[in-house]
Amino acid sequence: MTLVAGVDSSTQSCKVVVRDLETGAVVRTGRASHPDGTSVDPQAWWDALVTAIADAGGLADVAAVSIGGQQHGMVALDAEGYVVRDALLWNDTRSSGAAADLISEFGADALAARTGLVPVASFTSTKLRWLRDAEPENAASVAAVALPHDWLTWRLRGFGPEDQSPLGPVLEELTTDRSDVSGTGYWNPATGEYDRDLLIAALGHDAVVPRVLGAGERAGTGIVDTAAADGSLLADVVVGPGAGDNAAAGLGLGAVSGDVVVSLGTSGTVFAVTERTSEDPSGIVAGFASASGEYLPLVCTLNAARVLDAFARVLGVDHDELGRLALEAQPGAGGAVLVPYFEGERTPNLPDATATLFGLTLLSTTRENLARAAVEGMLCALADGVEAILAQGVEARRLLLVGGAAQNPAVQAIAAQVFGVPVEIPTPGEYVAAGAAVQAAWALTGARPEWPIEVVAAPPVDHRPLILERYRVAAGTYSA
Repeated sequence: MTLVAGVDSSTQSCKVVVRDLETGAVVRTGRASHPDGTSVDPQAWWDALVTAIADAGGLADVAAVSIGGQQHGMVALDAEGYVVRDALLWNDTRSSGAAADLISEFGADALAARTGLVPVASFTSTKLRWLRDAEPENAASVAAVALPHDWLTWRLRGFGPEDQSPLGPVLEELTTDRSDVSGTGYWNPATGEYDRDLLIAALGHDAVVPRVLGAGERAGTGIVDTAAADGSLLADVVVGPGAGDNAAAGLGLGAVSGDVVVSLGTSGTVFAVTERTSEDPSGIVAGFASASGEYLPLVCTLNAARVLDAFARVLGVDHDELGRLALEAQPGAGGAVLVPYFEGERTPNLPDATATLFGLTLLSTTRENLARAAVEGMLCALADGVEAILAQGVEARRLLLVGGAAQNPAVQAIAAQVFGVPVEIPTPGEYVAAGAAVQAAWALTGARPEWPIEVVAAPPVDHRPLILERYRVAAGTYSA
């Protein structure tokens, strides 16, 4: 049996999944936690990766490995390969002013055309600008800039500071992939080239940036034997290009052109696989690249599964009972409409908004209608993200609904009423790590594997336009 491994180095934890190359079956897994916070020493990620690899039984018998990771995080290295300061993660908002400065200097239209993005605090370019302005001595010492998965791949291949790695600080050996680099704010997805002027405008000077690998391309051969005390290398292990987390998840789900993925995490994500780039000067749609050679227009919302958490708490029920109550109400929740901007919202850009319940009457204010309004409100907010993606010329033939909340029967049934395309719910799984394993297999064999994806539910299309129409009238009051 030939084995390949995929890694998901996410914000919260590191997961390692070892799969059979032939069938894609999961053979073993490992996991380790990451520290909390929006600014983290990357050494913690390396330590977690080593622990997760051990928990998964090691990689000595693995033929290939690839790493998926949280996007946008700023890993700044000096000429000796040491980390200059703790990495600022995607959810660190101290660079919001820097984002506004970059937009003011270059213009939103020009930035969207050059990078597919309009800067927000999550993107790497804004974090570099913040570093330039807030910590000029640290900025001056930056010789290379990497993303979390780039740095972990570099370290796993044996590179790093002289006292921490067998191969030393060869910065030119840093690699990345199209999906992750497309979220930096200084790479052009249309040309496939770095925009050095934007990098210099952000950091204050030029720096080494990772070589961008294509789908299925190898970063190299040989990895650190994390089980060996002497730091020796497992010389024959192929290392794949890695990917940003959303793109890796799309690859793990087998998403292709015509698929739209809606992820119901604490926050929500909507993305699609497309054949052409996206440029949205409004900044709602980020024009990322996919991990499979296409493009990945993406919308992020701040309020998804935690909407259901809030209403389950208010009604004093668990999520199963919340779903049961919601299915006892009629579509439209008796006129009750929830606009779920509990923590402000990014899509639309309303950072100071709060949630509001509209349309309550003495008759409609029932536990069942409140439960249904919660589910409908969560899904309608994500439907706005789907609409923004479709406005970029994307065709949607199928919607893949993933995340823990997607397993709730009420969410599945109501999704079939809110979204105007067929909805499928894949089996729950570690899809970022799965996508990284696909990359490992691709790099090893030269062909993208076609591992089966099981679907646990495919509710019949039951489109009820009135739900979304009422929601949009209510949501429109926020910008009226």
